[in-house]
Amino acid sequence: MTISDLNVAVLMGGLSAEAEVSRVSAGEVGKGLEDAGHRVTLIELDDGCAARLLTLQPDVVFPALHGPPGEDGTVQGFLELLGFPYVGSGVHGSAVAMDKSLAKAVFRRHSLPVADEVVVEPDSNLVEAAAHIRDRLGNRVVIKPLRQGSALGVTRLANGGDLQAAVTSALAYGHGVLVEPFIPGRELTVGVLDLHGHDPRALPVIEIRTATDEWYDYGNRYTAGKSEHLIPAPVPEALSKKLQTIALTAHRALSLRDLSRADFLMTDNDEVFLLEVNTLPGMTQTSLFPDGAAAAGTTFADLVAGLVESARQRGVLPD
Repeated sequence: MTISDLNVAVLMGGLSAEAEVSRVSAGEVGKGLEDAGHRVTLIELDDGCAARLLTLQPDVVFPALHGPPGEDGTVQGFLELLGFPYVGSGVHGSAVAMDKSLAKAVFRRHSLPVADEVVVEPDSNLVEAAAHIRDRLGNRVVIKPLRQGSALGVTRLANGGDLQAAVTSALAYGHGVLVEPFIPGRELTVGVLDLHGHDPRALPVIEIRTATDEWYDYGNRYTAGKSEHLIPAPVPEALSKKLQTIALTAHRALSLRDLSRADFLMTDNDEVFLLEVNTLPGMTQTSLFPDGAAAAGTTFADLVAGLVESARQRGVLPD
C-alpha cells in the first residue's frame, strides 16, 4: 500500500552524456507518479536546482538520472545535505557501483563470477598500456570508460583492432578505462526490487537480443524496435535461479537499496559473467527494469509509486 498525493520532485538531465535519456526517463516517471495520484515537478539538474528544491520542499526526490554526477553518489550527497528523502541507493553504494573496477573488487570478494580486466589510468602511456593489454588479455577485448553507463564510449574489438584508438576514445569520458576480454555470448539482465521494510527480490531474467552482429549498445538500448526483450529468458530454471541469486548477492554486497539491475554475459557452455550493476536503471519505454517489473506483475505506476513510498518511509538515511 502506498500513500498518494505526495509532492515529488523528479530530477533529470544535467551535464551527463546520458542527459537526454535521463529526460525521457524523467518524463515517464512523472507520468507514472501522476497516474498513481502524486503531484510531480520535473526539475533540471543545473545551477538553479537547489533553489527550486528548497522552494518546492518535496516530500521525496526521484533522481531519474543516468551516469555521473547523478548516479555516482554526488547528487545523493547533495540531497542528503538538503535533507530530502530520495529514491535509490546512498552515496557509498552509488559511488562504488559506478566505478566498474571497484565494483568488480567487491564482486570478487563475494565470489561472484567476473572476467579478468586491465585498468588504464588517465595519465597512462598508451603504447605501454596497449602492450600490457595484449600480454594480459590478447587482442580480442572490450574497452569501457571506468565510470559511465548506457554503453557510451564502449568499443568491442571482437576480432582485434586499434587498441590505442579505442582506449583514447574511452578516456575522453574521464576517470580511466576498464578493458576486459571479448566474451561471445548471450546478453542477460536481472532487476532487483528492494523496497524499504521488505526483503529484496529478484525480478524475472530477461534476455536481450539484437540484430545479427550487433549488441546492446546505446542506439539499440533507446531506439524502439532495435532490441527484443525475452521475458522470461529462455534458459534452464536452475540457471535462471543462479542469475537471480547473483543479482541479489551483488545488490547486497554493494549496499544498494530500492532498485538495481545486474547485467550478464552467458557463453554457449552456460558459463556466466557478471558485468556490472546499474543503480538507477532506465525508465524509458524501451528500458529493461520496467519490463522485468511488469513481468513480475507490477505496473509502471505501481513501480514508481512504490519506489517513492520506500524513500518516504526510509527518510534521510545514509547507506
